[in-house]
Amino acid sequence: MKPIVPLALLAAFALQGCIAKTALDIATAPVKVAGRAVDMATTSQSEADEKRGREIRRREEQLAKLERRYREQREDCEDGDRKACEKARETYEDIQEILPSVPYEPRR
Repeated sequence: MKPIVPLALLAAFALQGCIAKTALDIATAPVKVAGRAVDMATTSQSEADEKRGREIRRREEQLAKLERRYREQREDCEDGDRKACEKARETYEDIQEILPSVPYEPRR
């Protein structure tokens, strides 16, 4: 029976590492879960930049469309179309409303 004693001591020593590892895993699990939740809930800077860029392009396209419409309505207004004059005023108001939200880029 004597060979079993050293084997039991060796097994007990080896299991201490497993128990410690399991205890560490249990202790750090909430932190890992919370970290993943924060990562999923937050937007990275590059994602935020991409979203802002898409929104700016959308506004620039909308502004260009309004400017084309305004130019056509002004031409019709100058040709004597009173309805076109009223529509041109409304379009101009729309342009003035969106213009502050489009960033200024100086010409090179």
